[in-house]
Amino acid sequence: MDCIIQVFPDEYHLQTLEILLGACPQLQPSVDIKTVLSRLMERLSNYAASSAEVLPEFLQVEAFSKLNNAIGKVIEAQVDMPIFGAVTLYSSLLTFTLHVHPDRLDYADQVLGACVKKLSSKGKLNDSKATKQIVALLSAPLEKYNDIVTALKLSNYPRVMEYLDIETNKIMATVIIQSIMKNNTRISTADKVEALFELMTGLIKDLDGAEEEVDEDDFKEEQNSVARLIQMLYNDDQEEMFQIICTVKKHIMTGGPKRLPFTVPPLVFLSLKLVRRLQGSSQDQEENPFGDDSSTSPKKIFQLLNQTIEALSIVPAPELALRLYLQCAEAANDCDLEPVAYEFFTQAYILYEEEVSDSKAQVTALHLIVGTLQRMHVFGVENRDTLTHKATGYSAKLLKKPDQCRAVYGCAHLFWVDDQDNMKDGERVLICLKRALRIANAAQQMSNAARGNTGSVLLFVEILNKYLYFYEKGNPQITVAAIQSLIELITTEMQSDNSPPDPAADAFLASTLRYLQFQKQKGGAISEKYEAIKV
Repeated sequence: MDCIIQVFPDEYHLQTLEILLGACPQLQPSVDIKTVLSRLMERLSNYAASSAEVLPEFLQVEAFSKLNNAIGKVIEAQVDMPIFGAVTLYSSLLTFTLHVHPDRLDYADQVLGACVKKLSSKGKLNDSKATKQIVALLSAPLEKYNDIVTALKLSNYPRVMEYLDIETNKIMATVIIQSIMKNNTRISTADKVEALFELMTGLIKDLDGAEEEVDEDDFKEEQNSVARLIQMLYNDDQEEMFQIICTVKKHIMTGGPKRLPFTVPPLVFLSLKLVRRLQGSSQDQEENPFGDDSSTSPKKIFQLLNQTIEALSIVPAPELALRLYLQCAEAANDCDLEPVAYEFFTQAYILYEEEVSDSKAQVTALHLIVGTLQRMHVFGVENRDTLTHKATGYSAKLLKKPDQCRAVYGCAHLFWVDDQDNMKDGERVLICLKRALRIANAAQQMSNAARGNTGSVLLFVEILNKYLYFYEKGNPQITVAAIQSLIELITTEMQSDNSPPDPAADAFLASTLRYLQFQKQKGGAISEKYEAIKV
């Protein structure tokens, strides 16, 4: 049989296909018929791929239906043919179909359907050779069409996936994601997203009976690829985009505590992109920007975001959740939704108070809170005061004195916002800076008591820089005298025998003084301003 297939030319095989296939069921059971037929289909596939002019010959002899029938008969006749053999035959037939009838999706689906029928008699696969073959079978349409959307039209495609074991299901899901990335496929409707996520169940949630031993790096890689996929979903129509977001949320919420930290952030940013788009389009239509009659409004998306970020509490991932809450608060601020922004800030504060206990994490979180709050313009006086008061309170409660000092002088920015005239409270700024100085002093005294030296003057140089910043911004409370005395204090401290050498502080001070000289030489109003400061 093999000789006949290899020796005669392709055209000849096509014309005598019936006779050749008719002989197959009559062969002895011990003949390896899958190899014989696979070789035949391989030859014909290559012939079909060689040029488009030969395709009519295939249609003329109805090659697909003859091969399809022959394979069906062979598999029926050989009851004890291993599942691997049957899958190999279907895989060859599918490759043949994709080459000869690329436009006939129903043919490809028919092959997959026959494969499902055969697999259904066997249950889940645990034969590694057969699973490899199924991966090849499922990868063929992706390679041919370079487009998962086309593969999703094959109704039997997900049904074949169901027979893969958990590990192989993951491999196949990764192949699908790689295909989407490589071809930059646009998946633009909620139905397609639903179908796609159904295929990728292995990556998205723990399947029943999954053994827990998973390599950490592999797991991260898999979850990062899901995150990249989420970022690629897009539709110009805002209603449909909202549906896509809801579909993604439904699937990733089943992912369990290990997956959520990877999949929640991309979903949050995908939603925030939509909020910004809605906000952009609402500015174009001035009257009734977010009419309640439109079902997709920023309010609705923010509600969904609140639930999504809340899910991180089961992980728990307080630092991540806090960052996401602040991102949402900033978006709500841009949409002028004060109550929503206030709610996100409240959530962030609750996390800070109850969950963030590590002192380093507290410092980072506090700087993020202050930085975000400073950019908020939506809050009324009362709400802003409450939030500012809380933030300054937190900064004074940090464990290490230097951290306290930096957080307190950072809070000074909350009382002086450049582009908002109603947000310039020079007195409160000065109070913050003076408190920072007191803390820096206390830090020195503690160092003196504990180590016998006063420690670095770095904090004082940092505070000096804040004084100069607010002086330059025109804060009337920051006087030349205060700056002058601070510079003198620093130089005296540096010369005292009690302070250890600190190259970082020396360099910082030198740069600061250089800046002062530079401002003096600038000419105009700025140099007048700096003239009074003697260095």
